[in-house]
Amino acid sequence: MTSTTAGSGEALARATRAGRPVLAALFWVAVWQIAALSVNKEFLLASPWSVVTRLGELAFTADFWATVGWSLARIAIGFVAAAVVGALLAALAVASRLVDVLVSPLIATIRSAPVVSFIILLLLWTDTSKLSAIVAFLMVLPVMYANVLEGIRHRDRSLLETARVFRVPFVRRFGAIDVPAVLPFFAAACRIGVGLAWKSGVAAEVIGVADGSIGEQLYQAKLFLSSEDLFAWTLVIVVLSMACEAAVLRLLRRVPGRLERSPA
Repeated sequence: MTSTTAGSGEALARATRAGRPVLAALFWVAVWQIAALSVNKEFLLASPWSVVTRLGELAFTADFWATVGWSLARIAIGFVAAAVVGALLAALAVASRLVDVLVSPLIATIRSAPVVSFIILLLLWTDTSKLSAIVAFLMVLPVMYANVLEGIRHRDRSLLETARVFRVPFVRRFGAIDVPAVLPFFAAACRIGVGLAWKSGVAAEVIGVADGSIGEQLYQAKLFLSSEDLFAWTLVIVVLSMACEAAVLRLLRRVPGRLERSPA
């Protein structure tokens, strides 16, 4: 009897935890609906139903999926490149004091400079088709570098010393010590970096008016005062960002190491 009651209690607790995000989302949709009714002007603030209807119309067109694919491919390229380069630079900075001294000011400058400054500068140097990938790369790079660097510096020194004493090969040490230590920090960087890549990448597309991109659709929505399109494409960006984050974390869980200690 006790075990049955305990099992029912656990099931209820799980259902409650799962239902909270849904209830929170419904609350904010209700707030949005009330605000739309108060404004009573669709071009200023579209209602949730009109946005969902517009999104449904867009989803059944080939142009919609071509636009999503265009932006997704370029922003993903920028994110992956930042993850790889950031991790390599962090490893080199730990191995070489000279690299650390040279790279740190560059990373600090990229982290501090406004994203719009990079966008305008890059518009002078390259065409708009490459803009979102480069901007996403630049915005994610400092996050990846700082987190991986912190993870490397938090490796267990006693384990490293043991590996050195027993002359453990680098490949075995890397998988047994380095990866488990760095992986939680890398996962935290990915959680932040995915959203940052989408924000900065789409901003670059809007400013550069990149043909065939989500940013171009947002710009068109602004020109034609279409809040339905604006909210619909914004919802697409949020869903894509969340889906990308989930996919990245799922891939990281396949890597030997534990993500439960992630500092995020």
